[in-house]
Amino acid sequence: MAETEAQFDGVVGDEGALRPAVDALCRTLRLDGPVERFADGSLPVYAVGDGHVLKLFPAVHLDEVSTERDVLAAVHGRLPVPTPEVFDAGEFGGWGYVHMSRLRGTSLVDVWPGLDPSRRKDVARQVGEALAALHTITPPIAEPADWASFVAGQRAGCVDRQAARGLDPAWLEQIPDFLGSVDLGDPETVLAHTEVMSAHLLVRDGRLSGLFDFEPAMRAAREYEFVATGVFLTKGDHDANAALRAGYGHDVDPRRVMAYTLLHVYSNLAWYLREVPSGLTTLDGLAEHWFGPTG
Repeated sequence: MAETEAQFDGVVGDEGALRPAVDALCRTLRLDGPVERFADGSLPVYAVGDGHVLKLFPAVHLDEVSTERDVLAAVHGRLPVPTPEVFDAGEFGGWGYVHMSRLRGTSLVDVWPGLDPSRRKDVARQVGEALAALHTITPPIAEPADWASFVAGQRAGCVDRQAARGLDPAWLEQIPDFLGSVDLGDPETVLAHTEVMSAHLLVRDGRLSGLFDFEPAMRAAREYEFVATGVFLTKGDHDANAALRAGYGHDVDPRRVMAYTLLHVYSNLAWYLREVPSGLTTLDGLAEHWFGPTG
């Protein structure tokens, strides 16, 4: 059943336990073809034949089934990048599942390092255009219902969370003053994917051919979306980031994105500093390096 995170951690990598249930689910859904698990991802995801994908959700994450289902239904055919079409969703054997169409292309994780600067900018611009379209869609989800309360709650526990994740005290001591200096106001909230990164994008013949993994989607301020693109896509490449912002077509304040980097539900600044080393020592410097330039 995997009703706790510990139980899920114990079974998520055990194909001997998962695969019989996946095969049974395929029979129930009358899906034919070879079944192959994708290597990446925090949740078990399987390709079934050429056109189908099954994504599984343990009991502890059953609430994410409706998020993935409803957001995929809302965005299908409305973005300049393909997204999976939902065929079915439900529960089976104590687990949730979403049955969706299979996208085609190569992971941007594998493609990005080999792209020359002009092609990186082109792909980044396409990402910005996709986000601009996404943010015009009325969110089919209600959470968080009150953005200001969400931000206040994240702010209250921010230093303790970052400390628990191993952030150096020299960074920890900067957090209260930095957050206090950034006006997060009462922004319009949009439908945000929240994890638009190279691992969740596919490319084919120079064009984005897939955006997937919508289970962490939420109502959020626009700048919240750009935490992932800065840390896990452009990674301090100012030209690529400028192209992404040009494709997006709206102003994006790097200091606000940095504030949301600290307040993000999955924030782990110590990890981000290892992923995108810079030699910088201030949060203002990181804001400019990861999410700038400001000009």
